[in-house]
Amino acid sequence: MTDVDDHALAAELAGAAGRLLLGVRDEVGFADARVLKDTGDLRAHEYLMAALAERCPGDAVLSEEGRSSVAGKRAEGDDRAPTRNTATAERLTAGRVWIVDPLDGTREFSEEGRRDWAVHVALWVRDGNGGRLAAGAVALPAQGLTLRTDATGGASLVRTEAGDPDPAGLGAAQPREVPLHVPAPDAGKLRVAVSRTRPPEFVRQLAERLDVDVELVPIGSAGAKISAVLLGEVDAYVHAGGQYEWDNAAPAAVALGAGAHASRVDGSPLKYNREDPRLPDILVCHPVSASMLLTGIAEVDGAPAG
Repeated sequence: MTDVDDHALAAELAGAAGRLLLGVRDEVGFADARVLKDTGDLRAHEYLMAALAERCPGDAVLSEEGRSSVAGKRAEGDDRAPTRNTATAERLTAGRVWIVDPLDGTREFSEEGRRDWAVHVALWVRDGNGGRLAAGAVALPAQGLTLRTDATGGASLVRTEAGDPDPAGLGAAQPREVPLHVPAPDAGKLRVAVSRTRPPEFVRQLAERLDVDVELVPIGSAGAKISAVLLGEVDAYVHAGGQYEWDNAAPAAVALGAGAHASRVDGSPLKYNREDPRLPDILVCHPVSASMLLTGIAEVDGAPAG
């Protein structure tokens, strides 16, 4: 499959899984959060695994719900075990690996009225430097938006049919798809996305060291946070509390396409398709803010305990 098709396919699959999840919300309801979370997770996972097997039969897949540790998880009305990921040894030698999170933000998905959850679909390809993110899409189903990479090396914002009738205040006359460029922050101010349930002390300490007015903005899932940076709703996302590749591969791909800075918190590149899929930290922001944030992060890391 060509790169052009890969971008379109990532967006197509993320959007379709998002519509499926909106249907699960309607079908299952919000009375039992665990049942809703598990059913949404697994139905979206099975859809993506089947679609990728059909459309890209030679590619490897790494999905959050395809791990052996979730083998006992079940969807409502379905006793089948989740489809497993490509074996690790095979994945590590594959030329193409899809890295997917069928439902990013299960807590938010299971709370009625919340819109800050996502579906992630990313493609990693092997190259002469070891590998790179070649395509990615983040669907925000309840917001009626999909953020995606495109064949020009850039990114686009796509309005979908689901979600609110006027997501992000775009206005009814706006075209269905528009180029996506990360907005620069206002001078002297910085809005930083943080967890809505457990804002990290690390980010609070960072805020104290920056020579700008910092506002901490609670947002749900990682994909929703990074999307908020790209949509100009916040200016940065700093996370040092531990993630996995599926948590940020697709958002990072779109962020890079949209001209954002995306790296580890020490400034080193994000690397994917590793034997251990843990990816402990990430920074996403406009390039103009990167040096200031990386310097502040280094100061926090070097500060004495207590």
